[in-house]
Amino acid sequence: MSIRTAIDWHQLLSSKEVQPADILSYYAERSERLEPAIQGYLQRFETPVQQTTSNWSIPIAIKDNICVKDHPTTCASRILENFIPPYQATVIQKLLDAGLPIVGKSNLDEFGMGSSNENSAFHKTHNPWNLEHVPGGSSGGSAALVAANLVPWSLGTDTGGSIRLPAAFCGVVGLKPTYGLVSRYGLIAYASSLDQIGPITRTVADNAALLSLIAGHDPQDSTSANISLPDFSARLHQPIKGMKIGVPKEMLGDGIAADVRQAVEKAVQVYTELGALVEEVSLPVLPHSLAAYYLIATSEASSNLARYDGVRYGYRAPNAKNLREMYQRSRSEGFGPEVKLRILLGTYALSAGYYDAYYKKAQQVRTLLIQAFNQAFESYDALLAPTSPVSAFKMGEKTSDPLQMYLTDILTVAANLTGIPALSVPCGFDTQGLPIGLQLMAKPLSEPVLYQLAHAYEQATDWHLRLPPEVN
Repeated sequence: MSIRTAIDWHQLLSSKEVQPADILSYYAERSERLEPAIQGYLQRFETPVQQTTSNWSIPIAIKDNICVKDHPTTCASRILENFIPPYQATVIQKLLDAGLPIVGKSNLDEFGMGSSNENSAFHKTHNPWNLEHVPGGSSGGSAALVAANLVPWSLGTDTGGSIRLPAAFCGVVGLKPTYGLVSRYGLIAYASSLDQIGPITRTVADNAALLSLIAGHDPQDSTSANISLPDFSARLHQPIKGMKIGVPKEMLGDGIAADVRQAVEKAVQVYTELGALVEEVSLPVLPHSLAAYYLIATSEASSNLARYDGVRYGYRAPNAKNLREMYQRSRSEGFGPEVKLRILLGTYALSAGYYDAYYKKAQQVRTLLIQAFNQAFESYDALLAPTSPVSAFKMGEKTSDPLQMYLTDILTVAANLTGIPALSVPCGFDTQGLPIGLQLMAKPLSEPVLYQLAHAYEQATDWHLRLPPEVN
């Protein structure tokens, strides 16, 4: 069988040309052969988790910070190594109701904290385009599995770029939905005001299809938006002539690799040829977004991760002499270095005497960012930028310098701080043959606009048709 998209499989199932078992066998064979090199899974299920069979009987991998009832959910952390949730995440129930078999849990940076997938407590995932390079983080396992064609689609989560960055590094399509569009019930929290679950796919059409299966109001999530859902695929084939796209000059300034800049500039040419009006726009507050993000995200992480104390569930250090020692040892032995670093940063930012100077100031910057984006969307249908300032870097290249690692997120965090939808699509390759991602952003609940613009670009280019040499 040739490489097929989820939509392709859906059509073949509908016409009875294939059976669900045929699709499972196809991906199982590929995984047996290629997964030892990619290492995108933390767990592959011998028997897929499945509720019913239907026309959407197309296998999916789930990032291992989303709870699948009665199956280990570790967040790639020793502290949750033996945690088996007694409840189902809402998105998982929606997938099961639609008939999708869940074939495994994918690797991630511990608790979603990382840009490279090197912070997993269990193993590193490799980029299918070059096994010596990172797949991006934190949803690196989910993106690598799709890029290597070990599953047709997957779910990731995005707190500061954790869907879009791996999508860019692995040459696939990744969406961070509008905050509140997809339920977070059953997602193990990193930073609650920023986290979103979203789809990672081979094509834009697949992405829209998967979003339609997981989106919707959930009374179990107090941040869930109670709105009527649009048809996410409705505008896929509509022409984009006359649409207006802004390119924030602050997102194409210093620090953008030459290959990335060139690929994005060529993408702008494609949009112009398709009839869109593309022009430069300025959002002066953008350079402050990374600092604001790392204060807010770490503060929320400090609060959310306080629950892992060795008392109720998760790892408990043995033979502690007293309660204080049990707390200290359980957290010291259970958490990895990056998680500890972020907890310390967040605890400091929230501490007495520093709250106003750091956390409160960061929230004020967030408000200014929201105002700046709202103003930009009064004039533009979407904003366009690189997804990352660089393409996938070598494993170990940035692990000794946290600042350089954090700078990888500089173009993605603004969408999380403002709650807007943002999509990464492949737009070329660097001189080493590694993928480059193009990011599109729109006002809240404008996912159909993003899909329209991304699909038009995708159909005018062939980046999405290319496969990693490692997995052909």
